[in-house]
Amino acid sequence: MDTDGADAGLTYTLYRQGLSRLDAGNPGAAAEVLELAVEREPEKASLQEALGRAYFAAARVTAARDAFERALALDPTDDYAHFGLGRCFEREAKLPDAAKFYRLACALAPRDDYRDALARVERRLDS
Repeated sequence: MDTDGADAGLTYTLYRQGLSRLDAGNPGAAAEVLELAVEREPEKASLQEALGRAYFAAARVTAARDAFERALALDPTDDYAHFGLGRCFEREAKLPDAAKFYRLACALAPRDDYRDALARVERRLDS
């Protein structure tokens, strides 16, 4: 029996379940499932990013920031992790830090939501 394949399959199932719960508007339940996935494979940036998204949606901003930082340590090109980290800093009213990470997200992926977030923070910094 290929236990490595079975382990990877279970981790992926947990990941998909977590995303499904997050999409259904249940970030607390999503975080619980994604925490199990991260325990199994802590070096997967995609798992750390998804966990950060769940924590942020559950208003656990410090935990979200930690998860996004771990995701970026594993994959510095993860545009959504940069965006998520910017959102955490914005929520914590650390606007220069938020702008920095929003700029990085915009540089990696020219998405409207990233540009809108950067513009919002820059307006607040200018006022």
